[in-house]
Amino acid sequence: MSFLGATPASADSAGYVRLAHLAPDCGMVDVYLSSQTGAAPTRVIPSVSYGRVSDYLLLPPGPYAVALRDAGAPVTERPELATQLTVEAGRAYTVAALGKRADLGARVLSDDLSMPPTGKARVRIVQAAAQTPILTVTAGTGMLVGDQVPYATTTAYRVVDPGRFPVTVRQLNGAKSTTIDVALAGGSVYSLFVIDKPTGLSADLRTDALRQGQVPTGGVQTGAGGVAGRDRGLLVATGAVLLLALAAAGATVRGRPAMVLPGPATGN
Repeated sequence: MSFLGATPASADSAGYVRLAHLAPDCGMVDVYLSSQTGAAPTRVIPSVSYGRVSDYLLLPPGPYAVALRDAGAPVTERPELATQLTVEAGRAYTVAALGKRADLGARVLSDDLSMPPTGKARVRIVQAAAQTPILTVTAGTGMLVGDQVPYATTTAYRVVDPGRFPVTVRQLNGAKSTTIDVALAGGSVYSLFVIDKPTGLSADLRTDALRQGQVPTGGVQTGAGGVAGRDRGLLVATGAVLLLALAAAGATVRGRPAMVLPGPATGN
């Protein structure tokens, strides 16, 4: 997914935004992003399917209007979800639409791009599996990464040892599970997105920051493991900013207040 009409901005004077379509029954959607101050041209992301996460995009600081419409709907049609997002220089955000169409909501997550301790990596869980209320995530031979993570929440970033190992995502009662191979590089920061698939659970690892504190730009540079080759349900080319119709304060859904999802935990 890329932004049409994107204008480059320097990293020290811009913010990073990426978007995630995590609303399972909304089908394909078009996402519109408009600067309220004219600092950047309007961006349009057409035909975004469920489970996809965009690249990071560099945006000039300031307020933006974000709208989510059914794919192909005219721009004059009332959006399924509309909100405003204020981008701050040097900060990164993941904006995610979650929930069913009848109760569609959004959340702006703060992405912490600060580097982990020397020789370590950091990873968090974004729990977007709507039909799987509570998940537990383990790595390697049983290291707990996320314990009883409720739907529509995000864990704190956890400091872990780098390396290549299997990660298992399991429903609390064990009815659903999936295992993927991941590769974590020392000095890098990651988010593991979990969603429901017709055959069970799906998970995808995405890079928030690379070694030496660099936000991924350009081509894919993630350590995405098994899912990357088998199931592209969560597609995130780690690039410059991710964005989706999301809601911070003041978000509306069809003219009524949007569901406000629990905020992410902070810290390691």
